[in-house]
Amino acid sequence: MTPFRREIVAGQGDIDELGHVNNAVWVKWIQDVATAHWQAVASPHHVDRYVWVVTRHEIDYRGNVRAGEAVTAETWVADAPRGARFDRLMRFVGADGRVRVEARTTWALIERESGRLMRVPADVAAPFLD
Repeated sequence: MTPFRREIVAGQGDIDELGHVNNAVWVKWIQDVATAHWQAVASPHHVDRYVWVVTRHEIDYRGNVRAGEAVTAETWVADAPRGARFDRLMRFVGADGRVRVEARTTWALIERESGRLMRVPADVAAPFLD
């Protein structure tokens, strides 16, 4: 699977008292990149019909990023969904090629109309597994 990529530049508002990107900002970036991947790859019908929610984040912080520095976010789905859930892998790589953050996040599919958790249909998962 070719990862979905997005470049992010840390702004001054992303920085904590230690002078680097705050942990909560990394979580927001994970969600933003995952959502962008969904909107870029899923059919418009699926985007209108379903919404994803995070059920778990597992994040390894390996390096710091300061204001003005760029990272490339990469995300992909390595394995088929299990019922309503699937794991998304993500990493943020600095300009020097070093990984700053790696994450495994678990997402669950919700049908917008009913608001209920549902099993991931094969046609929804397929574009992310090719």
